[in-house]
Amino acid sequence: MNDAGQVISSAAEVYDEFFLPALFGAWAPRVVSAARLQAGQRVVDVACGTGVLTLEAARATSPGGTVVGVDLNPGMLAVARRKAPQIDWQRASAEALPFDAECFAAAISQFGLMFFQDKQGAIAEMWRVTRPGGRLAIAVWDSLENTPGYLAITSLLARLFGEDVAVLLRAPYSLGDPDALGSLLAGAGVADPKVRRVQGEASFPSIRSWIHADIRGWTLADKLDDQQYESLVAEAEHELRRFVTADGSVRFAHPALIATASQ
Repeated sequence: MNDAGQVISSAAEVYDEFFLPALFGAWAPRVVSAARLQAGQRVVDVACGTGVLTLEAARATSPGGTVVGVDLNPGMLAVARRKAPQIDWQRASAEALPFDAECFAAAISQFGLMFFQDKQGAIAEMWRVTRPGGRLAIAVWDSLENTPGYLAITSLLARLFGEDVAVLLRAPYSLGDPDALGSLLAGAGVADPKVRRVQGEASFPSIRSWIHADIRGWTLADKLDDQQYESLVAEAEHELRRFVTADGSVRFAHPALIATASQ
């Protein structure tokens, strides 16, 4: 995986506490639905992070199902193991899954593909381990142009700290073109992939909590010192106030693309 997708161990705790309710939690049922999971199936969640999609898949395949969560980041896996020690969590690269061919009824992945070093290779691996009649479901974020909150914050980061910092927060939105995503899957050998845009919303308690999640809980965790962080919060309170609702919370459109295919 690309280093842009990795976080330090302490950031994994912030990621789990803040990002899951703000961004990721609402998408797990949608990806599970797209994968058409059923009780008794064996499923692999690739780039599982702290396990939000893995646990949703475990619920959907119960009783009798088995779900394996795979991630390259030990900090993420440590949080996942504490939350759900009954799940089989494995550290591995998405580009080299440690499983036999055709051994899963479904391979799923939520918001990890953007960070894989060899994206086609990782997709091909997910396809390889999916059995005939099985299902592939991959979610990625839509483009920055369709995500106004993050378009604004990346512009703010570029102005304050330069493009080298801003680019790290642009990375999650790099696959937000439906045609390009479909071509990527087809190039990996996936038969007849379908890509659809699904509307969603980001929701944070406040601008400060939003900045805290992004800077302390993700790829920028070790990029800004305390003084830079407070400077960013002060600027954000002013520049991003258009995303603040009447009750002080932050909300903005945050759509995703969900790609699916059947073996």
